[in-house]
Amino acid sequence: MKILIVTGIDGAENCATALSRLLETGCELANSRKAALNALKRCEYAAVVLDEGLADSDPAGVDLIWEHAGLAVPVQANFALAGAQRLAREIRMALQRRERERTLSQEAAAAALEVELKSTLAGLLLHSQLALAEREIPPPLAERLRVVVDLAGSLRQRLAPASGAPPRA
Repeated sequence: MKILIVTGIDGAENCATALSRLLETGCELANSRKAALNALKRCEYAAVVLDEGLADSDPAGVDLIWEHAGLAVPVQANFALAGAQRLAREIRMALQRRERERTLSQEAAAAALEVELKSTLAGLLLHSQLALAEREIPPPLAERLRVVVDLAGSLRQRLAPASGAPPRA
């Protein structure tokens, strides 16, 4: 995915070319708020790199850019002081941080789903076994309940940790 560079400094084209080479990805240059907003409407970006000079001179415009940036990682840098190497390092770190956050978020969601499934499964298994323990249960119903117990037990085994530890559900 490309990176959008928003700056009006002289030599911005050279900076974009250097960043493209250093980051091994495409970089698109927008030299104004209007150009940046148009670019954000046309395309999705991995990161939006905004010049602090532009941020200081047009705070409302910058807020508008951030609102339209979508899932792009926001990076604000001083293009007048930072060289291409430093900018590339800052962009790379921001993208890596976003990837770590995404991974941690996915892991947390998976863990929450696993807990929910195990809890529901434990309840299903318990109530099925209790129903089977009833004395006056018709044979066809008992057979169906045994199938439910078997299916729940099979699912419980699949959800059990791979380390061989006993299931906790």
